[in-house]
Amino acid sequence: MTDRYRIVIIGGGFTGTALAIYLGRQAQQPLEVTVIEPRAALGGGVAYSTTDPAHRINVPAAKMQLSDAEQGDFDRWFRSGDELARDPQALWRDGAVYPQRGAFGRFIAARFAETASRSLATLRHLQDRAVDWRPTAAGATIVTAGGERIDANITILAVSHPPPSLPARLALALGQHPALIADPWRENALATVSPTDNVAIIGTGLTMADIVASLQLRGHRGHITAFSRRGLLPRPNVTGSDVLWSIEPPLDSSCATTRNWLRRVRQAVAQAAAEGVPWQAVLDDVRTRGQALWQQLSTLEQRRFLRHVRPYWDVHRYRIAPQVSALLQEKQRAGVFCVLAARLGDIAVDGVNIELHLRRRDGGDEHFTAQKFIVSTGPAHGSLVDDNLLLRGLAALGQIQPDELGLGLLVDAQSQAIGFTGEANRRLLVAGPAARGRFGELMGLPQVAEHAQSIANALLSKLPSLSSSGRCPASTL
Repeated sequence: MTDRYRIVIIGGGFTGTALAIYLGRQAQQPLEVTVIEPRAALGGGVAYSTTDPAHRINVPAAKMQLSDAEQGDFDRWFRSGDELARDPQALWRDGAVYPQRGAFGRFIAARFAETASRSLATLRHLQDRAVDWRPTAAGATIVTAGGERIDANITILAVSHPPPSLPARLALALGQHPALIADPWRENALATVSPTDNVAIIGTGLTMADIVASLQLRGHRGHITAFSRRGLLPRPNVTGSDVLWSIEPPLDSSCATTRNWLRRVRQAVAQAAAEGVPWQAVLDDVRTRGQALWQQLSTLEQRRFLRHVRPYWDVHRYRIAPQVSALLQEKQRAGVFCVLAARLGDIAVDGVNIELHLRRRDGGDEHFTAQKFIVSTGPAHGSLVDDNLLLRGLAALGQIQPDELGLGLLVDAQSQAIGFTGEANRRLLVAGPAARGRFGELMGLPQVAEHAQSIANALLSKLPSLSSSGRCPASTL
């Protein structure tokens, strides 16, 4: 170990990069912060590294920032440079801008570079992939795919969203068939879709909307059928106003069941509507209380929420850019895009064609032929450990384990990883969506930013008690 305290962040998407920025901004003494990320630029991750111009952020740029104190920072950055000139369609008719998602990744990367140039801490991006983690007396040694060995006092897992899981029935029926696109996030995944192909999409959430927008940009003219068990589309953002609304009395421990929580929210939506306030404002208030509400629920009630309410919460909470919403509506009116509430039934392959039988939620049947089948069921968080070489190794060492809800990794209230012994590891933390089983609302950017900042604050508050050798005394971290 060097004399500098070393923090290694594994994953350089928004979570990991924001965490490094907070550490760099607030450091009062020299320390080393290394972000291990295989992409060429930090700040992108799965969401914001896309180069597809059809992929837009789902809220106005004015609501995207690193902290509450910097509200409107991204909006100003986007409008002041040449970003808006390169993407004039970002400007919506109400004056708000919904940039391409890659722009936000560039914004975060710029903030990292700016912080690195001014900080007492040494911030660096190691373009590599962590593949192994081994405990040492002072923390851990991390090995990368490129063969580097990095000593760390603290390791923070800011791991990315895993790709969608392939339903067993699809894997059996289609296997390696060229019609199947199992991971739409893969670069150029849609390149094999011909303009006249009929396309079936399983999943009707935000990823599906991205797919339709991307196909439109590629000149696709074929029919698109998207289906899911409930057939729910992401709701649009309210445009032309930014009304704030607070549920009174506030949601608290009296709503400690899913049923009570849902009843109170419905009552608030009805009350707001009577006063001319859109439901979006009510849901935004619920979102700000989301973590506290989640942690008041018992595990049984959390399971009930995930099974019965989560699909409806997701489409209202994680809304869609108006440009994309308008496109979906236009394609529906033109009869070239339909959304079904249905389950997958039989699948048959006839050369390049896939014959699909769907069982509709209303009891009817639907039969159609497609030339492409795309899986957009969302990240397979339940298989996070199995799909990641580093995490598999950590699990084999007993250092981490999946949370009991299948949302990510098991952590304590300080976001410290809990191993198979049930003990929290003071030197191995989890930041971002992988910790949401404990904290609840940890998918939206504001909550992820707050969580990363809280981890940075906690780590920095303990640094003065560290020994000058850079080693971690047993009484501290």
